[in-house]
Amino acid sequence: MHKLTTREITKEFEGQEIIKDISIELKENELVCLLGVSGAGKTTLFNIISGLLTPDKGQIFLDGEDITGQSGHISYMLQKDLLFPFKTIEDNVAMPLILKGMKKKEAREYVAPYFQTFGLEGTEKKYPAKLSGGMRQRAALLRTYMFSSQVALLDEPFSALDTITKRAMHQWYLGIMEQIKLSTLFITHDIDEAILLSDRIYLMTGKPGRITKEIVITKQRPRTDEFLLTEEFLQYKREIIEALNLNV
Repeated sequence: MHKLTTREITKEFEGQEIIKDISIELKENELVCLLGVSGAGKTTLFNIISGLLTPDKGQIFLDGEDITGQSGHISYMLQKDLLFPFKTIEDNVAMPLILKGMKKKEAREYVAPYFQTFGLEGTEKKYPAKLSGGMRQRAALLRTYMFSSQVALLDEPFSALDTITKRAMHQWYLGIMEQIKLSTLFITHDIDEAILLSDRIYLMTGKPGRITKEIVITKQRPRTDEFLLTEEFLQYKREIIEALNLNV
């Protein structure tokens, strides 16, 4: 079943097309990566899917319903965690519910059980500055989930983390996705990350940005670090490098 679908999304700024005829699909409980060089319009596409921008052409469907230009249906997490430094983790996580009109006490009670699910128990009354980078990202992801529990758009959420922490977060996020039945569309510039995490990869290239290739990763998730050393992994990587014209 297709959870999210975009049909021929086109957007221009000041007379110049940024993205053109973008059609992608995200199935239920699937993780799909958008991979490409900077400037291909990936973030612009996310802004349109989330309803922050309206496309000049095309439509967005969530569970078959047209949500084009409507915000509030899909959660969106940027590269930086953007936690409020003067609020506790508990109140940071509850913020989407409070903005939707829920009382603060009720919002705190609602989010409380999720702290254990997301591995954040004991951090409720702490402030962001007291948490490690990985724990801050967990809190930011939980806040994102509180905004919408159906589809998450993640724009390079792990790029600021060191390699060891990033790999731990990969495994953690895949486990959380499975546990809470979340569908994820993920922007990355990291080819290894895309292959390790994705069910499918859309390559987005050119100016204006277009989807130029779809790659299906058949290896079952979660994939261990040993997968990085296999011929299967290297074949996927060669295919991506060739398609992105990076073999120079």
